[in-house]
Amino acid sequence: MASIGFAGAPGGSFFLSSLLTLAVVISAAKVLGALSVRLRQPAVLGELAAGLLLGPSLLDILSRKGFGGEPVGEVVHWAAELGVVWLMFAAGLETDFDDLRRAGRPAAMSGVLGVVVPLLMGWGLGLAFGLGGEQAVAIGLILSATSVSISAQTLMELKKLRSREGVALLGAAVIDDVLVVALLSVFVGAVSEGGSLSSVSFGLVRMVVVLAIVAGAAYFVLPRLAEWADRLRASQGLLAIVLAAVLFLAWSVESLGGVAAITGAFLAGVGLGRSHFRHEIERGLSPLAYAFFVPLFLVDIGLRSNARELPAGAVWFTIALLAIAAASKLVGSGLGAYFAGFEKGAALRMGLGMMSRGEVGLIVAGVVVAEEILLPEIFTVVVLMVLVTTMVTPPLLRWAFARQEVSDAAAG
Repeated sequence: MASIGFAGAPGGSFFLSSLLTLAVVISAAKVLGALSVRLRQPAVLGELAAGLLLGPSLLDILSRKGFGGEPVGEVVHWAAELGVVWLMFAAGLETDFDDLRRAGRPAAMSGVLGVVVPLLMGWGLGLAFGLGGEQAVAIGLILSATSVSISAQTLMELKKLRSREGVALLGAAVIDDVLVVALLSVFVGAVSEGGSLSSVSFGLVRMVVVLAIVAGAAYFVLPRLAEWADRLRASQGLLAIVLAAVLFLAWSVESLGGVAAITGAFLAGVGLGRSHFRHEIERGLSPLAYAFFVPLFLVDIGLRSNARELPAGAVWFTIALLAIAAASKLVGSGLGAYFAGFEKGAALRMGLGMMSRGEVGLIVAGVVVAEEILLPEIFTVVVLMVLVTTMVTPPLLRWAFARQEVSDAAAG
């Protein structure tokens, strides 16, 4: 077979460089994931560490001969985006809708305070370091973001995703995502040229309408669609139609409603979790998702982070940002869960689970940089904050649940 050439891939064709990079990335993810498990840590921590090792902070493999550089990095990133979609779909499949509904108050209060407290603390941090009002608000918005894809993966490994905290955590993340997108839309509309109250209001209404339609379709239509697909006389017809539906709902919420695609994937999983084909779908999805797409998502975070670009004069700001990033979610989401009736240990686990900013934090940061609200050098610090909060969340969650088990055993 003739290889597919591409001028942007030094040291060989684009296709061959992509094959080599994917082979190295997936192997490194699984080897370090296994090592992490042997060290009594979640496998996801090792897979995140693989990205840091292979990325520009250390080995920078994409810049080496035969690995294809930035064009191949975009291939990995594209596959990684699919990885987080499948990961959140799998989390939705494991979430019982009735449990999610019962977690309404803790999820709502944790989600709302998990946005408000980081927003205020980030705004105060920006002002304290001499940033202008708009940049300070932008810092607050970035800190308000939450990506529970890492927490969901960790909870699945610990078999705690369907615990009270796990279900509430997923609900809080959806609320957090919607609120952050709404606030970001209002903020960008207010500071950008041409932003008007009517256009911002229209965007918010559109977001709510699209979310309502997608949630309704996931709950009422997808289980019936699965039944129809199962009757198709086609190889793997059920799985193919289900995956197409998930991709469509993920596209819908982001393209039409402005909410992150992972929210649509999660809602699709919750809807299909009601179907009696749930376990069949899960068995069909898991091999490819966890062998290929999800590891690429985890490694990609490190591949796109470069600690070497940290500004020399930003050490104290970086330390303060990391401290506020951790404290604001612990205080906001943790207190929200506590006020809603969770005991202290469960509230702590909620706060820890909401700490990772992941790809959602990078999306918010990318928007404010593109709108020239936030300076590019501050963006480098923000990327480091996202990487650190994403990497510390899995071991902290494991510690918190192990602490709970020891406490329960002592009480028994």
